[in-house]
Amino acid sequence: MRNEIYPHFQNRENLALQDAIEVMIACHDSFVANRIVSFCGGWEKINKKIKSYFEKINITQNPSDMDNKGELSQVLGLLRLIFEGYKNNPELWIPIINGLVRQRGKIEGIPTHFLNHMTGGLENVVVDIGIIGEFSQNPFLYVLGAKNLSNRNNEKLADEKIIDAMKLLYNEYSNQ
Repeated sequence: MRNEIYPHFQNRENLALQDAIEVMIACHDSFVANRIVSFCGGWEKINKKIKSYFEKINITQNPSDMDNKGELSQVLGLLRLIFEGYKNNPELWIPIINGLVRQRGKIEGIPTHFLNHMTGGLENVVVDIGIIGEFSQNPFLYVLGAKNLSNRNNEKLADEKIIDAMKLLYNEYSNQ
């Protein structure tokens, strides 16, 4: 995916920090994430800072780590801080927002320029966080998730329900 979204970054020896952050988010790039975390002082230092605001969120190199027990309400709080940061100081927060904007994936009925999100999960967990609507027109910030699911590689119902919920959110946004 990185080759498609960032063809101009191929075979580069280095990236500006803002470009690396955008790539990390847009492409779920763990190599770049590790380099950024190392630059910022390591996983322990990053988690200590995050836990000072959101005690249940624990970010590690391994997305399957059992200590990753963030609650959806705290993830929404983090997304709200990012969005407010972007509104007040866009130059600082633009790499994170650009990472969300660059995510690929179309949902029928939602114009692509109104859907800025990141989806992920594990075999038995699904999460989708994002912003629906125009940034300057009171968009909807959302965090959707489900856990203890049947294997998502074989059973797509939870993913379909997340998409249905996103469509409902877009309809509410469109009618406000």
